[in-house]
Amino acid sequence: MEIVETCGKGTLSAGEPSTKRSITSNYDDDEVVGFEIHAEIIMKKLIRGTKERDVISIYGMPGLGKTTLARKVYNNPSIVNYFDVKAWCAVSQTYNRRTLLVEIFKQATNDEIEIKEDDDVADLLRRVLIGKRYLIVLDDIWDVEAWEDLGICFPQGDYGSRVILTTRIEEMAKHLQHHSDPYSLSFLTSEESWELLEKKVFRGESCPPDLLEAGLQVAQHCKGLPLVVVLIAGMIAKMDREESLWLEVANDLSSIGLGEQSMKVIQSSYDHLKDHLKPCLLYMSLFPEDHKIPVDDLLKLWMAEEFVLNVKTENIEEASRDCLNDLLNRSLVMVSTKKINGDIERCILHDVVREFCLRKLKEEKFMQLTVPYSPYQHFCSMNSRLCIYIHDDLVKQLDHCEYQLDKITMLESKESTKCFGECSRSLEFIAHPYFNPWNKTNPLPLLVKLKLVRVLHFPYKELPSSWPIAVQSLTYLRYLEISVEEFDFECISHLVDLQTLVVSSSKFIRTSPATIWKMKKLRHLNVNKLSLVWDDNDKAIFEETSIMLENLKTFHSHRICVADMNPRFWWRFVNLEELSLRVEALPSCPLFPSVEVHTRLQSLNLVISPRGFLDSSGWESYFVFPSNLRHLRIGGCFLTKEMILNIARLKKLESLTLDGGFRWDKIEHHCWDVTNVNFPALKYLELHCVRIEEWKASEESFPVLEELSIRIGYFYKDIPPSFADIPTLRLIKLYDYTDSLGVSAMNIKKEIEENTGCDSLQVLLL
Repeated sequence: MEIVETCGKGTLSAGEPSTKRSITSNYDDDEVVGFEIHAEIIMKKLIRGTKERDVISIYGMPGLGKTTLARKVYNNPSIVNYFDVKAWCAVSQTYNRRTLLVEIFKQATNDEIEIKEDDDVADLLRRVLIGKRYLIVLDDIWDVEAWEDLGICFPQGDYGSRVILTTRIEEMAKHLQHHSDPYSLSFLTSEESWELLEKKVFRGESCPPDLLEAGLQVAQHCKGLPLVVVLIAGMIAKMDREESLWLEVANDLSSIGLGEQSMKVIQSSYDHLKDHLKPCLLYMSLFPEDHKIPVDDLLKLWMAEEFVLNVKTENIEEASRDCLNDLLNRSLVMVSTKKINGDIERCILHDVVREFCLRKLKEEKFMQLTVPYSPYQHFCSMNSRLCIYIHDDLVKQLDHCEYQLDKITMLESKESTKCFGECSRSLEFIAHPYFNPWNKTNPLPLLVKLKLVRVLHFPYKELPSSWPIAVQSLTYLRYLEISVEEFDFECISHLVDLQTLVVSSSKFIRTSPATIWKMKKLRHLNVNKLSLVWDDNDKAIFEETSIMLENLKTFHSHRICVADMNPRFWWRFVNLEELSLRVEALPSCPLFPSVEVHTRLQSLNLVISPRGFLDSSGWESYFVFPSNLRHLRIGGCFLTKEMILNIARLKKLESLTLDGGFRWDKIEHHCWDVTNVNFPALKYLELHCVRIEEWKASEESFPVLEELSIRIGYFYKDIPPSFADIPTLRLIKLYDYTDSLGVSAMNIKKEIEENTGCDSLQVLLL
């Protein structure tokens, strides 16, 4: 593989398009100051030295940035293109060997090989890695046994393979030494601490002179811990820019010993949070250690638990995003992965922050008074509710007490008993992500006892057929995610407060649209197989009334049959922002009869079965899309001239993904000619297995493109040379590509360097 080196890098009226606020963060792992020399040393250990497999250990106390350093090296283009196979997994104190091996195997094979329950994953992984130059990162490893469990699956050989370990424990790092000496991560210098603090607080601007002395004192008292620096930066960035306030922070830091400094700083950051943000943060600690939390799911859970105080906007999703932005910008929450458009897809808690949150929950005996959201209720209402977090200790007690709530010792203290007795009507449980007694007992009898629960999350195994009986008593549900054999909307029609419904059913869900109209508060609907049954009465009611589900923001169906009435069905979701459909056959009518109905639709994911395409004409007229789309993904559809023009009409489109699947064998030749077509706002273009044997484009075709990604590019000869004339182009990623395609990408990079004198384009050959 070739080594590629690079440098640099409100409230809406009904007729307005939604301006969905992005989730961003001041804290970027790649921008941490003082890691450049460390990264250079680690990269030399990876690329140079012995050809035998080597283990490189990075050790140091919590908060020094071991994971950040490993991630910075792991993502460096030189490293990405040097190794044949790369995989990253977080080990942590408690781990499941098979789960970790499955995770490594999926990354090593790009998730293209399915694993069955009885497969020997260790053997499969060895076969995949043998004969290849691989890089495996085992992050946050705590004992030698963990290495012995996993390391045996990483074959020896003379290919230059490497394993990076990060650990807090110096003795273990030395014990696992192979060829390279363990690497001790040092503290930041005072100058580096100040540089990092200034960058995070002032976002690239210089510190005002009147704050300089106080800022230097704050940085000095962070004692060289990057985690402490970014946490303090997140806190003082929200404070008034007054020297006296900053000096107070510096004095407080000076009195804290190094061992407990991280915890004390997190406590200070926690104390400065607004009240409604505290349960949001504590809730995140209930996810497993190092768990990459899906942002979309997290926001819906916060909404269901009524953590989000919706005091400034009628859009509670926007309020939830603001909450996460606040936690991110204070560095209490970190970015894990991003979507192609730059939005944050998954987030994670630093293990020290999570440890603090768990301590806080334990101090409060897993109980917390929470003010619920109500659009008609004042912010400071005393009508609060008592929540009990179902955490590890409580799970054990529930199991020991056979799930009889009145026997739980955690609730037997004088104060707790009083609360339990007086507040029993408002007592509710916030579920632990691990809390699933399925393997030991039928969960349904327990659900009957948790009548005030707001979130029911059983997505992985099918519930017994009697599930509708248990759900009858859960009238406070706002979030329901289940896997069942059969589903009927009538079984949940009594859940009038339901906001999020996610259903996985092994059979098609056949329902009358009238059952869905009853769920007026529904905001997010995701059903895997949906078939709408329209009888004459439904049609008459539908035509004669103006039934609208005005709260619905997202609608997803992984398989849906499109009949004549269906487009008019989602026509009634006037405030829809995200729509995802897998259409089973070529539709016989337009998907959007009136494209200007969905003025707020931002994201459309459309996968179409290719049946009927080759034998029909004029089908492109059925795919005229709402004009305010910003993100579009189309799978299975042919790129005819008319279809390209339909897409080009979307003047606000920022990201476009075209997925051809593997169904292009009958097409002998395909040319994608966009020479005279303009995509004025397109920043991200991804082509996945699209058969483009000839690609023509001009420099005006993609004037603001920033990223081009091509997956399974066996059909491509080259990228149009005009891409060298796009001033905004920063990244080209090629997966499973032809030699000619790789050469064309490098030629574009070379031409940009010659024309501009700057190495602004990064090329990743994967």
